Amino acid sequence: MKTIKTITVSAFAAMLISGCGGTAEILSTPVENIDNTPLKVSELTEAEKHNWGHLDLVKDTIPGMSVDKAYAEIIKNKKGKKVIVAVIDSGIDIDHEDLNDVLWTNTKEKPNNGKDDDNNGYIDDIHGWNFLGDGYDEQLEFVRILANGDTSNPDYSRALSEYDKEYQKYTGYKGNYEQIFQQIKSADDALSKYLGKKEYTKAEVNAIKTEDATLKQAIQVAQYMFSNGMDSMADAKKEISEGIESINDRLNYNLNKTFKGRVTGDNPDDMSTSSYGNGNVKPVKKSESHGTHVAGIIAAERNNGKGANGVANNVAIMSIRTVPNGDEYDKDVALAIRYAVDNGAKIINGSFGKSYSPHSDWVRDAIAYAGKKDVLFVHAAGNDGKDVDTAPNFPDDNVNGQEVSDTYIRVGALAPKYGSGLIAGFSNYGKQNVDVFAPGDKIYSTTPENEYDTKGGTSMAAPAVAGVAALIRSYYPKLSAAQVKQILMDSGLAVKTKVVVGGSTDDVRPFADISKSSKMVNAYNALIMAAKMSK
Repeated sequence: MKTIKTITVSAFAAMLISGCGGTAEILSTPVENIDNTPLKVSELTEAEKHNWGHLDLVKDTIPGMSVDKAYAEIIKNKKGKKVIVAVIDSGIDIDHEDLNDVLWTNTKEKPNNGKDDDNNGYIDDIHGWNFLGDGYDEQLEFVRILANGDTSNPDYSRALSEYDKEYQKYTGYKGNYEQIFQQIKSADDALSKYLGKKEYTKAEVNAIKTEDATLKQAIQVAQYMFSNGMDSMADAKKEISEGIESINDRLNYNLNKTFKGRVTGDNPDDMSTSSYGNGNVKPVKKSESHGTHVAGIIAAERNNGKGANGVANNVAIMSIRTVPNGDEYDKDVALAIRYAVDNGAKIINGSFGKSYSPHSDWVRDAIAYAGKKDVLFVHAAGNDGKDVDTAPNFPDDNVNGQEVSDTYIRVGALAPKYGSGLIAGFSNYGKQNVDVFAPGDKIYSTTPENEYDTKGGTSMAAPAVAGVAALIRSYYPKLSAAQVKQILMDSGLAVKTKVVVGGSTDDVRPFADISKSSKMVNAYNALIMAAKMSK
C-alpha cells in the first residue's frame, strides 16, 4: 500500500583485506570516525541521483551497493543463467519500454483461449496472476477487524484504539497538507513572476535581494523545501499533491468501515478456493505505480539508453498482482507465494506489510513452503520508523521466536548520504528481525506508461536486495537459497558509525544495534563470496 511520508525538517580511508575469488578483494568498512571525515559535501548530480544505489562507497563516497563496480570488475562478459524473480505487488506495466523484454512468460499456457492449458489452476496466466481482479482500493486490516464486529477477536480492542488515533491523525494531516500546498503554490507563483520564468534554480532563489514581504516569505518557503531534499518547487508541489491524494485515500477507503473493496467473489477467510482473479497483471490505473517501480529496481533493462538500470541482468519478472491500495489479504499473499514457487520462481520480492494478520499462519506456511523448495523470499521491513522486534509487522517467519524458514530475509532502507543520516527516517529496524539494509530512499525507477519517477520506502530497498540475490543465483546457480541469504548478510559493509533511528535525532544508536547482520548489502562483495562458496 502507499506510504505517506511527512516532510521533516574528500577522501577517507578504505581498508582492504585479502580476498577470494581470483584477484578481487573484499571491501571492508570505512574508518570508524566517518562523521568527522569530509565525504559527499556537494549535492548529488542528476546522474548520481538516478543511480546512487548502484554506486560504490569507496569510489563515489555514496553508500550504494557497488553494483556498477561488480559489473565492471567481476561480471564483465560472463554468461549467467536466467533467473525467475516473482514480484508480489500491485500491478506491473508489462508493456513498459524498460520492462517488456525482461518478463517471465508461461510457455505452457496458450494466450487468451480461456483454458488452463498447463493445469496449474489458473487460466491464461501468461505473465503471472492477478489475485485482485478489477479491485484496487481496500481497507486496512484492523479496519476489517472492526467492520466484522467480532468483539471476541483478541485484536479487536487494539484495533479500536488504533482506529480512533489514525482517523484523527489523518484528518489533521489533510488540513496540514492542504495548507502547505497552498503556501507552496503561492510561493511558486510569486517567484516565477519575479524571475520571469516557471523553472528556476535554488541558486537563483538564494540570489534574490528584496524588501518585499510577500517575496521574502516565498523565498523562505522555497528554501525550506530545498533544505528538505526537493530539487524544485514543481517537485515540492508534486510530492505534497501526491500526499494529499494518499491522505484522501486513507480516509475514504483505508479507514472507511463501510467500504467494500473486494470484487473477486471468493471468501478471503476460506483457503479452499484459489483460482479467483484473472491473468491481467497490469495496473488498473496509471497511479497504481508501486509494482512497476519495484520491478524496475530489480530488472529494468540495463544500458539500453532508457531511463533506469535494474540491479540484475538475466532476470525474468513474474508479476503477481496481490497488493491493493490498502492492506493485502493473507489468503492472497499465501497463494501468491505458492503460485510463484510452483511456477519456477527462484526469488520472491514482497514489498508490502501490515501490523495485523488474522491468518498469519497461512502466510508462514507458504514462506516455509518456499524455503523447502529452495526459493528466497525478500521482504521489506516497513515504513513506520519502528523496532519490529517489538512492534508487530507481517508477514514474518517467526513462531514463538523460532524461524520457520532459513530463506526469508527482511530489509531496511538506507538514505543516499553516509554518516549519521544513513538510515532512512521512515525505515523500520530490529536487531533480531531486520537482517540487512540497502538503498531505499529517493530511488529512481520505472513507472507506468513508459515513465520514470523517484520513490522512497523499504519497498525500494527489498528489490535492490532481490536484484543482488538474482545476480548470485544467475552466475552461481549451484548455491542454495539459504546460502544466498547468508552471503547477502555476511558480505555487506559493516557500518561502525552511530546513526539516527526512526527519523528522531533524539534516538542515535550504533548501526550494529538495528539489524541482525549489522551490514549494508554490497553486490561486489557478495559475488566474490559467492565465487568462493560455489567452489
